[in-house]
Amino acid sequence: MTAHLTHDLVVLDMAGTTVADGGLVERAFSAAAERLGEDPATMIDYVRATMGESKISVFRHLFGGDETRAEQANAAFEEAYGELVADGLIAPIPGAAEAIGALREDGRTVVLTTGFARVTQDAILDALGWRDLVALTLCPADAGGRGRPYPDMVLAALLRTGAVDDVRRIAVAGDTSYDMLSGVRSGAGIVAGVLTGAHGEAALSEHGADHVLASVAELPALLRECEA
Repeated sequence: MTAHLTHDLVVLDMAGTTVADGGLVERAFSAAAERLGEDPATMIDYVRATMGESKISVFRHLFGGDETRAEQANAAFEEAYGELVADGLIAPIPGAAEAIGALREDGRTVVLTTGFARVTQDAILDALGWRDLVALTLCPADAGGRGRPYPDMVLAALLRTGAVDDVRRIAVAGDTSYDMLSGVRSGAGIVAGVLTGAHGEAALSEHGADHVLASVAELPALLRECEA
């Protein structure tokens, strides 16, 4: 159905998809829990299951809707993650920057999205030297506050860039079930899972991936193939 369409807006997740962080999310969650006097072991399964979701939403669930506690935990998480980023513990997924360059050379607009707060997203972009890599970067607050699995960031990418005239001309790629759900719910024509992050092929396919790739490095070729 979408073979005749060109996918000129590409919305990519960051951690696990274009950015290799080596499990820093779990480390930062554990550090945040400990700073609040909580046992990380009681939370880690939920954290893994909800990778890709807005972090404040995760903490709201874990603390039973206690907004003050959730905001304290989120601030501690962002601080801990920022410290790990500053220590040089992140890197690009191999081939990610080149893939983004290839997508842009093909005339596509690329947007990077995250479940992190803007301060953390900016720290990652600065650490990688990626400030000028793409046209737009979005965090949940930029799209009204709801992160994945809602479609809001994908749709915000469409509205903010004006790159395409049809949601079916959007391609979404990510490494988590929530990335897949947000892509499906946005109406994106291509929803691709990558195996460089949190979730495996079964979970990605179950939540809507119509393609599962070894990494984002394969995405430019996939889009050309789908449009041929």
